[in-house]
Amino acid sequence: MSSAHILVVDDEPDISALVAYHLAREAYRVRTASNGQEALSAMEAEVPDLVVLDLMLPGLSGLEVLREIRRQEAWKDVPVILLTAKKEEVDRLEGLRLGADDYVSKPFSPQEVVLRVAAVLRRVQQPPPTRSGGKVLRIGPFVLDVEGKRAEVNGRELDLTPTEFRLLQVLMERRGRVQTRRQLLEAVWEVTAKIATRTVDMHVQRLRTKSGEAADWIETVRGFGYRIRTEPPLNS
Repeated sequence: MSSAHILVVDDEPDISALVAYHLAREAYRVRTASNGQEALSAMEAEVPDLVVLDLMLPGLSGLEVLREIRRQEAWKDVPVILLTAKKEEVDRLEGLRLGADDYVSKPFSPQEVVLRVAAVLRRVQQPPPTRSGGKVLRIGPFVLDVEGKRAEVNGRELDLTPTEFRLLQVLMERRGRVQTRRQLLEAVWEVTAKIATRTVDMHVQRLRTKSGEAADWIETVRGFGYRIRTEPPLNS
């Protein structure tokens, strides 16, 4: 995992150099880009294992770069961590809706970025699945093949990102039990620091959207968190 190729996109040379330095110290291969078009050209030359992407870029914005990454078949599964300023909350939430895997708010500790990169890569760089004896979870309309990394709802395959798959897996493994946002951050994102939890809400929202008519099986328990039901919703 430490030899993974990381693309760092930021128009501030000091920031990109600082992040690249700390990632390189952990034996990651790092390439930098200073604008959106340069980032897309770098991805065409070599698809990275992960992108660290600043939202505020000249010309092609970070959100536009993220849209293009998720649109291209060869890139759509590449995990993306956003670098955002606190005042950019609306853009940050839009980034999560578009499929960003995580975000780090500026000002940030370079070591925090390194830890987030490692956590995201652990989720997506799993060993190849075995063909027999795999763990399969079934709840209501959901079927999740843990080893095969496949999920279905009402017989339809769900096109989930690694983070969305892990979120559904945790909810199904803890069926019927309310999971706080903090518990989900620790289980899915492997984050224990005190950070904002809106990323959980955005990923649950995306998971519900992809679940279609089965969305109500993923229940919001106001003031506490989320759980997956063990019985059909009353309106189903």
